[in-house]
Amino acid sequence: MHCFVVAAKRTLNIFQTAAKVPRAAGLHALLDGRAASMSAKKAELKRRGGSGQAEGAGGKKQRSGESAAAAGGREDGWLGLEVAELRAKNTGCKFNDKRVRFLSEEQKVKQSCSGVLYWMSRDQRVQDNWALIYAQRLALAEELPLHICFCLVPRYLDAAYRQYAFMIRGLQEVAKECKSLDIQFHFLRGDPEQLLLDFVKSWNIGALVTDFNPLRLHLQWIENVRKGLPSNIPFLQVDAHNVVPCWEASPKLEYGARTIRGKITKQLPDFLTEFPPVDTHPHASKKTAKSVNWEEVLDSVEVDRTVGEVEWARPGTSGGMAMLESFIQQRLRLFATERNNPNSEAVSHLSPWLHAGQLSAQRVVKEVQRWGKNARESVASFTEELVVRRELADNFCYYNKEYDSIAGAYDWAKTTLKIHAKDKRAYLYTQEQLETGKTHDQLWNAAQRQLLLEGKMHGFMRMYWAKKILEWTSSPEEALTIALYLNDHYSLDGCDPNGYVGCMWSICGIHDQGWAERPVFGKVRYMNYAGCKRKFDVSRFERKYAVKTD
Repeated sequence: MHCFVVAAKRTLNIFQTAAKVPRAAGLHALLDGRAASMSAKKAELKRRGGSGQAEGAGGKKQRSGESAAAAGGREDGWLGLEVAELRAKNTGCKFNDKRVRFLSEEQKVKQSCSGVLYWMSRDQRVQDNWALIYAQRLALAEELPLHICFCLVPRYLDAAYRQYAFMIRGLQEVAKECKSLDIQFHFLRGDPEQLLLDFVKSWNIGALVTDFNPLRLHLQWIENVRKGLPSNIPFLQVDAHNVVPCWEASPKLEYGARTIRGKITKQLPDFLTEFPPVDTHPHASKKTAKSVNWEEVLDSVEVDRTVGEVEWARPGTSGGMAMLESFIQQRLRLFATERNNPNSEAVSHLSPWLHAGQLSAQRVVKEVQRWGKNARESVASFTEELVVRRELADNFCYYNKEYDSIAGAYDWAKTTLKIHAKDKRAYLYTQEQLETGKTHDQLWNAAQRQLLLEGKMHGFMRMYWAKKILEWTSSPEEALTIALYLNDHYSLDGCDPNGYVGCMWSICGIHDQGWAERPVFGKVRYMNYAGCKRKFDVSRFERKYAVKTD
């Protein structure tokens, strides 16, 4: 998935201290000046709103100037129109140079080159993408064509057809929008390290920009590309996924939300800003990208096709904007009080689009804050989860080389789990029994069936689900392995820092504290069926996902 290669788990300690990497300060004055000088009138001619389209997320034409704050019903797609207007007003804004850093010694675009390349990986969208915004400004400053590459291998870890289809259909939308903006989109298949180096050479690329991902395979790719690039080509990285760039939020591994919250909150005024648009690119390439047969791409991926697509999640930025719109209008007001009730429609359902980078977390929090003035408690709770907790997960995976292993747990947790590893379990289940939801616990089975059928699991249930895997398997190591496999294989937001941290929190006590000691769990926080019954109508949830019999 993404531009991953299947490789042994190797850990890099590269680029993990912001102070060690020079920032791209020398380019910014030039880039900001060129961006500000662009004609607003010309930029309006082909600008597209929301996902980049003049239509709303629901596909209906919008009334120009329609206010989302107006009383009464709103047409589907109103949010996309509002967002497009906000971007238009922000054309030519200054780029915060703390969002970008050089990964190379060279800091000047190669002379006599034929373009600037953005290596798209984690952030698979056109608008609201700081990495692409920066790449376009760099191309404009040098009066060069702009190219985007996305690399795909046919297999990635435990990802199944469900995740691949969601990603590829979203990329199809990206390619269509790039074409309308005169940006060359290149879809490459194979080893990304060699493919990118070959592309840079054959297309005479003068600068390479990429986005940020804290996972080890991404770090390995970036290091290999960095080593293979000609020394006269600058290589830059922009954190387009987090509101506060990971290296700016903290230079070290944080213990928990309480230690990183203040660091992030202090920097939000500098980073939680409006986005400028990615505009029609005025410098055309002499060569054009090859067309992509998207159905053939879907047919070529070598994954488990029994894990099929889901109906509730429409891929692409347009689908994500539609879900954000419905969250703001229908569910946000309930978030603070009902988000831990699996029977209540109170959560955002946005994680698939955020994981795939089809939606910007910064855009989401900006719109929730903009339209949630009558639901301040919900807005505060949602911002805590979307910004603080989510960026804490990136911090953990970036600075902890063992982010998916018991070895990555705190010392107190490793000790207590080891002491209780041989405790007698009341139930022991195999991976197959857990995968098919065949346990004695109908609540757990219902949560697993939701994962199988819908590619998602309610957040509260994910905690209970993972903790029971610890209780019902022979060791903490086996429990973590099974939990990560099931999450990555079935969930639309699998293979993600939030998934790793969620399983590590549940099984290894990451970002938590020691609790009263008990069998199997030791001092790791315990959850049980009776506690769930006190919080919500367990029987109702069980009935919803019960196995249907004739």
